[in-house]
Parts: sequence; C-alpha cells; structure tokens
Amino acid sequence: MAKPIHISPETFDRIAGSLDRSPAAVRGRVVAIERLMERSLTIPGMNRAVGLDFLLNFIPVVGSFIGAAMGSYMLWEARNLGMSKWQMARMAGNVGTDWALGLIPLVGAVPDFFFRSNTRNLRIIRRHLDKHHPATVTVDVQG
Repeated sequence: MAKPIHISPETFDRIAGSLDRSPAAVRGRVVAIERLMERSLTIPGMNRAVGLDFLLNFIPVVGSFIGAAMGSYMLWEARNLGMSKWQMARMAGNVGTDWALGLIPLVGAVPDFFFRSNTRNLRIIRRHLDKHHPATVTVDVQG
C-alpha cells in the first residue's frame, strides 16, 4: 500500500504563495480551469463542447470525486479573493450538485452535459471581479 503524502502547512503556503494573487492572475487561472473542465474538446458531429468533468463521469464514483476536487479549486481562489460566504456557498452548492449527480454510474454524465458547475462558478467569480476589480475585465472572443 502506498504511503500518503503529507505536506506541512509551511510547505503548502510556500508553494501556493508562489502563485500570483493579483485579481487579473486569478481571473486567468479560473478561466483556464473552467475551459479545461467544461470546454476542452468538441464531440464530433454534435458540435458540442465538453471537458474533463464530463469525461470523468465515465469512471464510476472516483471520477466524480476527482471532478469535485478540481472544481473546488475555484472555491479556493474565491476565498483568496475575499468573496462573500453567500457567493462561496452558491459555488459549493454547484460543485456538490455536480458531484452528487456524477455518482450515478454512466447516467451521471447526462446531467453533466447540461449542468456545468464550473461555468456557473466562473460566472459568479467574474461578477465579483467585474464589480470589485474592474481593471481585470477582459473581452472574450470565442470563435
């Protein structure tokens, strides 16, 4: 059995502290994680973008936990931005709903095709950034 990896709080702070904590950098990271999780590839013939979150549902139970862990990264970034507890609770609800639906083997991929928790959470973070850090606003051009 593999030994669990233990990281001291000091080491974690050193690693996480090396990330640029500016609102513009946070915006870039949350947009990147949302793109990876929800829109990283297109299903041929359907012209419908899906991501890692959708694909992870085909790994029974474990895939849902991995998707929830990756989606929780956005919550961590929201906390670092100082977002309200209400906003973070809504985001946690989105991740939790996605996680619970994903626990249903194979069928869990269907709701994930329509309920995009990471996209919803990105929208919440963008509203916060647009209101409190207007200099970080970017124009999205999608083709």
